[in-house]
This record gives sequence, C-alpha cells and structure tokens, in this order.
Amino acid sequence: MTKTAERPPAAVRARPAGAPPPAADRKRRHLGDQLRAYAFLLGGLVCFALFSWYPAIRAVVIAFQKYTPGSDPEWVGTANFTRVLNDPEFGAAWRNTLTFTLLALLLGFAVPFVLALVLNELRHAKAFFRVVVYLPVMIPPVVSALLWKWFYDPGAGLANEALRFLHLPTSNWTNGADTALISLVVVATWANMGGTVLIYLAALQSVPGELYEAAELDGASLLQRIRHVTVPQTRFVILMLMLLQIIATMQVFTEPFVITGGGPENSTVTVLYLIYKYAFLYNDFGGACALSVMLLALLGVFSAGYLRLTRSGEEAA
Repeated sequence: MTKTAERPPAAVRARPAGAPPPAADRKRRHLGDQLRAYAFLLGGLVCFALFSWYPAIRAVVIAFQKYTPGSDPEWVGTANFTRVLNDPEFGAAWRNTLTFTLLALLLGFAVPFVLALVLNELRHAKAFFRVVVYLPVMIPPVVSALLWKWFYDPGAGLANEALRFLHLPTSNWTNGADTALISLVVVATWANMGGTVLIYLAALQSVPGELYEAAELDGASLLQRIRHVTVPQTRFVILMLMLLQIIATMQVFTEPFVITGGGPENSTVTVLYLIYKYAFLYNDFGGACALSVMLLALLGVFSAGYLRLTRSGEEAA
C-alpha cells in the first residue's frame, strides 16, 4: 500500500516568482532599515548633544548663577542680567553690532548677487573665476583678518600706498573711529561671500531660459529681466540667505578681535566680543552667559518672525 506524500505547511511553501514578501517579512525588513539608519545618525546626534545642545542649556543655567571655574556655583537670579544691562559697553556693543549687520546687508548682500549674475553670463573660464571667488572662504578666518590688518596699516599698508600712488588722500582705516566699522564690513564681506556667490549661481542656473527669451521678445531691458524674472525665480534662496546672513553678522567676532581689539574708542566692540571679554578677561562667566542668552533670545524671536512673514508673503503670492 503506497503512502501519499504529505504537502508541506503553508509557511514553508515556495512563493511564486515575483510575489511580494509576506507582511511580517516586510515589517521586519523595514524595522531593520530604520535601526541601521538611526545607528548611522547616532554619531552625529551624540556630537550635537555634547558640543551644541548641552553647552546651550548649560549657558542658560549659568546665566542665573555666580559661576567661576573651580568653585561651586551660587544662584543669584537675575543679578547677572542687571549687571550686564548697566555696563557702559552694553549699549555700544549692541549699537555696533546692529550697525555692522545693516552695513553688511547693504554691501555684503548685494555684492555676491551681482557677482553671481556676472559669472552666470560668462562664456569662458567659468571654473577659474568660481575658484577665484571662493578662494577667500578657504583661507582660515584669523589668517584672513591678519592679512587685512596689514593691508589697512596707516603707515606702510597696501591700501594707503595705493592711494598715494593715485595721488588721493589716505585714511586711518581701522585706526579711525569713523572708518573702523565699515572697514571690518569690507573684510567680512570679502572673506565670506564665496559660498553665497556659488549658492546664488546654482539658483540662477536653475531658472528656465525660456523665461528670459520671452522677456527679451517683450522688449525687457537687463534690469527689467532681473527684476521680473531673476528675482522672483530665486526669491526663496534670497530670503533664506538673507536670514542666514543676518544671524551670522549679528555674531561677528573674528574681525574685531584680531584687527581692532574692539577699538578705537569702543567703536568696534560687538556683542560677541563683549561676551568674550566677560568670560576670559573679567572671569565673569555668569555675565557672559547672560549676554549670550539675550543674543539667543533676540535671534530666536527675529528668526521666528522673519519666517512667519516670509511664509505669509508666499501664501499671499
């Protein structure tokens, strides 16, 4: 008597070719992909937690303490904020920082956009000029500031030598209270505009050429094409770079620290430079953190309002 071959259970039967895997297998594979992704992200999250989030939270706590390294902190409430607000340099630091930001917007925001327009119209040596424009970004900021400090030297500096050669009046540059801040704006614009130019250039190259052709057929001039085609098509990039530039220029430190030391007559003392003085010259970490919290709050409120206004403008458009 022959035995009938038993059929294998349904769980181990071979699936037809091309059939999707069971739901349990898909779920297990999806979970494994997520675990691997989070494992790759873990290193970055740990770095951010240790070097960004923890110091920021710690600074907020120290802002309400009397803190000196090596001693136990003492809770003092808002005394640090009161002391900082009564500092004679407080008003000068905020005035200089806001003036620097305004001048940087007038100069440092327009120049990169114009350079990007020029580079976008070039037909030859595009790569060479992109490298030339981006080269200052690759120079360490301190080295760049030292080069400009020699360039601005009122005696044998290259700036005044060039003016003498052209029979033009010389300037005190960073040694004059009236010219020091604008001189630092020029340094910061030169040192940081390379990345902005390349971002603008990428945005310009994504604008459809048909729009420019249609504008030319309608008789639009160059300025009209920029106003009605280029600016609307790159509006999002322009708005985001403006926000990032304002945040960056409000935190200017390297140029005043290396070139002028906050002088002359406190004309280049900025908020970040004053924070440095509180922490490392006055050994007052509570006051430094209090001033940092003020700057953080101002930039946070400004960024939230800026994003809300731009989002409302986009929805209205």
